[in-house]
Amino acid sequence: MTKKVTIGNAELYLGDCRDILPTLPRVDAVITDPPYGILSKANSNKGDGGGKLKGRILNLSSNEWDIAPDSELLAMVIAAGGKAILWGGNYFNLPPARGILIWDKEQPWQNFSQAEIAWTNLDRPAALFRASATRSTPNKLHPTQKPVSLMEWCITLIGECDSIIDPFMGSGTMGVACINLSRKFIGIEREPKYFDIACRRIEDAQRQARMFA
Repeated sequence: MTKKVTIGNAELYLGDCRDILPTLPRVDAVITDPPYGILSKANSNKGDGGGKLKGRILNLSSNEWDIAPDSELLAMVIAAGGKAILWGGNYFNLPPARGILIWDKEQPWQNFSQAEIAWTNLDRPAALFRASATRSTPNKLHPTQKPVSLMEWCITLIGECDSIIDPFMGSGTMGVACINLSRKFIGIEREPKYFDIACRRIEDAQRQARMFA
C-alpha cells in the first residue's frame, strides 16, 4: 500500500518506486543512491564471510534491503528526470559517461572503499568531492547514508533545477539537501523504518529553514 506524506515543498512516498514512478510527472533531475547489491552478494558467497563481517561492522541485522535495481528499473529511474546522477554507477550496466563524479571519503582503511563513483548524464568534466565519511555522517541512520554536503554539491552541479526526485530515498539525505537549497523534492522509499526516519529528518530541515527565513 502506498502512503504519501507532504512536508513543505517535499512529497514523500512509502512504496516501491517501480510502482510509483509511472504515476508521477517528470522532474528536472534525478539524484539518487540505489542499492548496489554488494552486501547481499558478499553475504551469499561461501568462504571468508566478508559480507557478514561487513554487516557486523556496519551494525546490520539484515541485508534484505540491498537488492540492486535491474536494467529496466534503472532506465525508468533515469527517464524520471531531465538530468541524472546515480551513485554506485560503476556497479550497473550504464552507458559511457563523461561527467562522472567521485566522492573521496578521506579514510585510510584498505578493506573499505576509499571512494565512490556516480554515473551522470551531465555534459561536463569529471569532478571530485572530498569529505570524510566518518566526520560527515558520524551517527548514521542508514548503513549507506551519504553526507548532506555531498548531496548539496550534486545539486549545484546540476545547474538550473527546480524539482528533484530520489526514487531510493533511504533516510532522506537528498531531501534534506533539497530543503537546504530551496528545491522541490520527491522521495520514494519502500522500507517503512527508513521512510519514517526520512520524514523526521526532512521535517526537522523544513523547521530550521523556516526559522532562518
